[in-house]
Amino acid sequence: METRCRSRRHRGELVAVAATVPLPWRSDRRQPSGGSAHPGYTCRSALTGMPSLRLFPQVTPVSPLAMIAFLSLDSSLQRLHSVSVSIGFTRAFRMVWQNTENALLETVIVSAVHLLISNTDLWWSRSLDTGIKLLLVGIMRDRLIQFIAKLQFAVTVFVASWTEKKRRKSATTLGVLNIVFSPFMLVFIVFSTLLSSPLLPLFTLPLFLVGFPRPIQSWPGVVGTTACVCADTVYYCQMVPGLTTALQSAMAAGSLGLLLPGSHYLGRFQDRLIWIMILECGYTYCCVNIKGLELQETSCHTAEARRVDEVFESAFEQEEYVKLCSINEHFGNVLTPCTVLPVKLYSDARNVLSGIIDSHDNLKEFKCDLVKVLVWILVQYCSRRPSMLENVHKTENKGKASLIILPALNTEPQTESPEDTDSLNSENLDDWSDDVFGEEPTIKKGKDEKDQLKVLPGINLPIPGSVESQNVESHSTNTEKSLYQAVALGYPAIDKGKQEAMAFIPLMEFSCSHSHLLSLPEEWMSDCLPNSKMKEMSSLFPEDWYQFILRQLKCFPSKENASNVVEEIAKDRVLKDFYVHAVMTCYFSLFGVDNMIPSPGHILRVYSGVLPWSLALDWLTEKPDLFQLALKAFRYTLKLMIDKASLGPIEDFKELINCLEEYESDWYIGLVSDEKWKEAVLQEKPYLFSLGYDPNMGVYTGRVLTLQELLIHVGKLNAEAVRGQWANLSWELLYATNDDEERYSIQAHPLLLRNLTIQAADPPLGYPIYSSKPLHIHLV
Repeated sequence: METRCRSRRHRGELVAVAATVPLPWRSDRRQPSGGSAHPGYTCRSALTGMPSLRLFPQVTPVSPLAMIAFLSLDSSLQRLHSVSVSIGFTRAFRMVWQNTENALLETVIVSAVHLLISNTDLWWSRSLDTGIKLLLVGIMRDRLIQFIAKLQFAVTVFVASWTEKKRRKSATTLGVLNIVFSPFMLVFIVFSTLLSSPLLPLFTLPLFLVGFPRPIQSWPGVVGTTACVCADTVYYCQMVPGLTTALQSAMAAGSLGLLLPGSHYLGRFQDRLIWIMILECGYTYCCVNIKGLELQETSCHTAEARRVDEVFESAFEQEEYVKLCSINEHFGNVLTPCTVLPVKLYSDARNVLSGIIDSHDNLKEFKCDLVKVLVWILVQYCSRRPSMLENVHKTENKGKASLIILPALNTEPQTESPEDTDSLNSENLDDWSDDVFGEEPTIKKGKDEKDQLKVLPGINLPIPGSVESQNVESHSTNTEKSLYQAVALGYPAIDKGKQEAMAFIPLMEFSCSHSHLLSLPEEWMSDCLPNSKMKEMSSLFPEDWYQFILRQLKCFPSKENASNVVEEIAKDRVLKDFYVHAVMTCYFSLFGVDNMIPSPGHILRVYSGVLPWSLALDWLTEKPDLFQLALKAFRYTLKLMIDKASLGPIEDFKELINCLEEYESDWYIGLVSDEKWKEAVLQEKPYLFSLGYDPNMGVYTGRVLTLQELLIHVGKLNAEAVRGQWANLSWELLYATNDDEERYSIQAHPLLLRNLTIQAADPPLGYPIYSSKPLHIHLV
């Protein structure tokens, strides 16, 4: 029978259910963390549980002083000093501060023996001073604990080999041999204990050898410098500071039991496994190394992780009505549950988007929302960019705005020729020019070119951005630029003998002197789409939404006339046309030639940054800032579509702005592989969202990370089991030359946690994806 600690979730909190059989070292305390109390649990088995002074914080600062007083008053120090006295008392005074709990236990044992033995002629009382007595008691205490741990490990290996179905036939023979030669096996265990060497099970089978002595407090390199870093490493980097704070509270409260160098703890939360190793500890400090195991679970990893969950659930998450005293279903497991730690970390939720991303109504509404989100993001960008303050000073110093170059939508209409049609249809791209690789493309100058020259008579120089300027500049460029122009920005060439009516660039000025505060950069002026296409798409521009956004801005320096300034800017038709060109060109670039309802595959490709073919694609990709803004608008719109399908429609413009502002401040919406995703995790953004596709199930998925305070289950591992399996791994790779990735020693076994233990070894023997530098934790 074994007493276990149980708990259940009730109204968002864990409520401890005390066991009926009390243990003297058991403690159910509430551990403070971040100003709030959380229930702490200390679960110990009858074999491994030991009392801890940290269960009684008031004893901890007093006990070293009491032991120093006890040692200082010893009569051995009053006589002539000898080597034995020096060694014994030097070690005793050091242990008082380096290992207070064990030193106090040794002092109590020596004092109790002295009181029980009345005969002063015994060798113990006559020949040994107090320092040597403490040394002998300390050696016996240490070796006894090691012997019990090694014996537990040997029994677990024997049971593990028997319970493994694949190896049961061969294990039967080994089991019989172990029973017959059990005295010899005990000799190996005792000899390994005396040398403080790991007990080495060959291939983790019940064939034991004495491993090479390895100092517990010595490492071949700097701790934390080696790890198999991958994309999932960032999640452990984010959680380690909070985990360290929680460990400090748990260690100070005694929830992790007796802290000894070489102790190992295993933490579990969702798909994360945290390996905690105590490097060294003293009176008021503890130095630990935290490792993170891989999140991409293999079959072996999954089998052992499931058993870890079962062990923790049986200790912490039992139902309300259950027997308080029952047989431990996981007897023999190398993991003993200890406590739960509240840590601020990301919970990972994955949802299937079937019925949302493939809905025709949702996709149709997606296109309308995209234009609105594009307008909002561009206006926000212009109102917040660093150069806005410079424009404010220029506006204050100048009473009149300077001329700007702007694609005109409201100029006098020109007579449309048959050539001025929707040139983006696929049937108009069948005729390719034969003179693609010539020095100059063959283009007929017709009525369109003459009309463009009549806009500004008397000007001989080409107007920047116009078709003519491109032709003039091409005479002075090399063959590469001529070829670039000939193939129309890398796409199918314009039909031979035809010239599209491209948007010409007249000189215009803002009607409001404050419009420069929201003016887009001049290089974002679009002239890559024909007038006919631009006029057709301009009807999609939501002018009422544009006016509403401007009236919500609070970026103007003078609050007195802010409302008047906003009204004047909202009435500026030139500024509005500027936004129309930029927004609709980005909109056209995101959807490509076919202005159809997008498919889910199209949504995923654009979300990933793969834009479809269009004449404006090169123009957009050559402007990295605008490209990123357009991509962000597309991703925001997708998240908006999912939220509307899940939570309900948006009622008005105010709610829509609130939703977009929440995306901007509290969310990162992008790809898991992006560097900005890692930055957002380290900056602890409250929410992260990513779109994906599961090829096995053929469904589109959404991944949401939510930052919140959650509970990590922590258990203590059998240190000798860890050392023995690591020793076997080293022996196998060095002497058995078995470097097969599927070798037997890394196969899953729920009792030994063999696969997880091998992962946690330092590279190149193991492969943790994260390893922290030594973390110093103050216990007082």
